[in-house]
Amino acid sequence: MKVFVIDVGICNGCYSCQIACKDEHVGNDWSPIAKPQPDTGQFWLRQREFIRGTVPKVQMHFLPTPCQHCDEAPCMPACPVDGAIYKRDDGLVIIDPDKCTGCQACVDACPYDAIFFNESLNLAQKCTGCAHLLDGGEWKIPRCADSCPTEAIKFGEESEFKAEIARAEVLKPELGAKPRVYYLNVPKKFIAGTVYDPIEKEVVIGATCTLSGPAAGGELTATTDNFGDFWFHGLAEGSCSLAIEAKGFAAKKFADLSTTEKDLNLGDIPLAR
Repeated sequence: MKVFVIDVGICNGCYSCQIACKDEHVGNDWSPIAKPQPDTGQFWLRQREFIRGTVPKVQMHFLPTPCQHCDEAPCMPACPVDGAIYKRDDGLVIIDPDKCTGCQACVDACPYDAIFFNESLNLAQKCTGCAHLLDGGEWKIPRCADSCPTEAIKFGEESEFKAEIARAEVLKPELGAKPRVYYLNVPKKFIAGTVYDPIEKEVVIGATCTLSGPAAGGELTATTDNFGDFWFHGLAEGSCSLAIEAKGFAAKKFADLSTTEKDLNLGDIPLAR
């Protein structure tokens, strides 16, 4: 069974995967796997950008998002036409362009927004994993994986990626769709800030910052660097509290911080003497 393994940590957002998908499918009829993809409006592999935090504590990552080729694909039972959406023996989920009636039930059912509607063809369309290339025998991987300069996108047999899958995650696991696209190193929430002395108008170096609570998974400690900055990476969603201590200064505390909705830049934090 085929799987995608995507390492977000080494994806540099070059968009080669998205461009290669367009190059392969726009204007090309790969029936019975897929009809041509439109020039615009569809991204069978969509490169998504995430900007996190606020200036100057900003981080960014990219998330290549094809069809997830789910084992329990919500699009399949939603389709009223028998066999119009099917799972191949290799695990790839295909919309049969000859059987699709354009009812768009699958478009509405997909929780990953990975299925598109082609109005000119009255047809639902999505990533096929370049099944037409795999079936030809000369290609072992789809165009997106082949074009990735950092090898952030890998494709192959599930058995080849056991170690990676063991430490990977899937999108929206709570849905129980059992996606066959696995993601490594997806950034978690962060809390950051800059500690300074308002009297001397200098940053405070070496302050001890202690984060505690469910978001921290217990207790985490960081020390402000030469710029007075501290960072807590890899936080879970939830609540926490922060205590900042430095020699010669009164302790500073933050209660009821939450990482549920967004990453937190606490900005410039003055310490009183």
